[in-house]
Amino acid sequence: MIAAVSGRSLAAAARRAGLRPLVADLFNDADTLALAERAVKLSGSLQNGIDRKRLVETLQKLAGDDNPVAVIYGSGFERDPQMIAAISQHFAVAGNSARTVRLVKDPVSLSQLCTDFAIPHPDICFDTPDNPRDWLIKLTGGAGGSHVRPAHHGTSGQEYYFQRFVRGRNLSALFLANGNKAHMIGLSRQWFSPSESSPFRYGGAVRLLRYNPHRAQQISDWLTALTRRTGLTGLCSADFIVGAEGLHLIEINPRPGATLDIFDTEETPLLRQHLHAVTGSDFSTPSYKISAASAIAYTTKAISAFPDVVWPALTADHQTAGTSLQAGDPVCTVFATAPSASAAMKAVKGRVKQLAVNWREEFS
Repeated sequence: MIAAVSGRSLAAAARRAGLRPLVADLFNDADTLALAERAVKLSGSLQNGIDRKRLVETLQKLAGDDNPVAVIYGSGFERDPQMIAAISQHFAVAGNSARTVRLVKDPVSLSQLCTDFAIPHPDICFDTPDNPRDWLIKLTGGAGGSHVRPAHHGTSGQEYYFQRFVRGRNLSALFLANGNKAHMIGLSRQWFSPSESSPFRYGGAVRLLRYNPHRAQQISDWLTALTRRTGLTGLCSADFIVGAEGLHLIEINPRPGATLDIFDTEETPLLRQHLHAVTGSDFSTPSYKISAASAIAYTTKAISAFPDVVWPALTADHQTAGTSLQAGDPVCTVFATAPSASAAMKAVKGRVKQLAVNWREEFS
C-alpha cells in the first residue's frame, strides 16, 4: 500500500517490482489510477499537507479485506512524523520510523548530527538574521523546493527556520540503507524551474554516470555514519551543494523521492530492494550504462479548461482534459534517456518545450 502526496512514481515502481499497488494520494490522476489495483484520495492539500485525522481510516478502507505486505510512504510525511507512528499501529510500515524521520528532518537535530560527524552543513537559526539576503527560509519537513524562499522575501513562523545560503551546484545521492550502512545507488544533478513566488521550485533531475570518486566516497562515508546513528533504512536520498569550499549537506530525505523514476530499472527494481533492506534481507543495487532525466512541465498561465492532449510516450502525471489550472500548476512529467547526462538533460528540457505548445499557444 502506498501513501504519498503523489503516488504515481511509487505505483510505477511497485509494478516494475511485480507488486500490486494500493494507492492513497492527493491527486488520483489518470496515470495513478491505471497503475493502481485500487486508489483513493487522501484528505489535504499541497499547501497544508496530508490531513492526519482521516489518514488511518482512509488506508483501512483502501486495504479492505486484503492484507497489504506493508505501507510505503512517500512525500508529505516529513512535515508530521506522527502520521507514520499512527499508521504503524495498524499496518507494517516499510520505511523509516517516526523517530528516525524526526532525527534527520528536524533542523536542529540534523545540524547537531553534522557537527558530530564533521559534515559541512549550512548554519541555521530561528530568529530573522541581521543580513537576510545571505539566508533562505524553509518549512520544516518541506519537500520539492516550493517552500524555499530568500529570507528577505519570506515571513517567519513556528514551522519555519532560516538556513544560510550556500552558492554552488546541486548534487543528490540516492542510497539504500539497512540501519547500519548506506549503499550508494547513484548521484544526480537537479535543477530549478523558478516562478515569481517560488524561485527554488523543483524542475527536474538527471542521473550522472561519472563523478569524482573521492567525493563520491566521502558522501558514502558520511551517509553510513548518519545511518548508524539514526537507524536510516530503505530508499533515502541526501541533497548537497558543491561550492567553492567543497560539499555541504543540505538535507536528508528519509523515503523514496523525486529521482526514483530515473534510477529504477526492470532488472533491479528498487522498490523490491527497498522491501529487502527494511526487513534486513540481502538486496542489490542497479548498474547503469546510459543516463536518464526527468522534468516537470508547468503552466505559466491560468487555464480554465485544460485541452485534450494526445500524450506521447515517456510522459506521465498528465493533467486531465477539462481541468482548471492556476498559473504555476504542474502539467506533466517528461522523461528522456541518452548516452550522457548532458545529452539526457538537454533532451528532456527540449521535450518539455515541445510539449508546452499543446497548452501555451491556445491560451497566449
